[in-house]
Amino acid sequence: MWVIAMFDLPVDTKAARRAYARFRKDLLEDGFTMLQFSVYIRHCASIDNAEMHATRMVEKVPEKGEVRFLTITDNQFGRIKVYVGKKRDKPAFGPSQLQLF
Repeated sequence: MWVIAMFDLPVDTKAARRAYARFRKDLLEDGFTMLQFSVYIRHCASIDNAEMHATRMVEKVPEKGEVRFLTITDNQFGRIKVYVGKKRDKPAFGPSQLQLF
């Protein structure tokens, strides 16, 4: 099982930034790792274990902001498709006509 924590927390004030940092640190201390910005994952042995970690983290959610916990199986996690954007350069133009002289 995988627990995915996705969150949007405000960082507009010093107290909000402190709450954001505290929540992020709590996630890391509970065994979550960053998948991408504001998305953390944790592998769990069973659904009960996954629910325990999600419930534990719910207690630490800051007053403002939103946090969503999603639990998925290993097979579902394995089917996640990752796309990485690439800025492609235009191909270099070669000579349009060969000049011999």
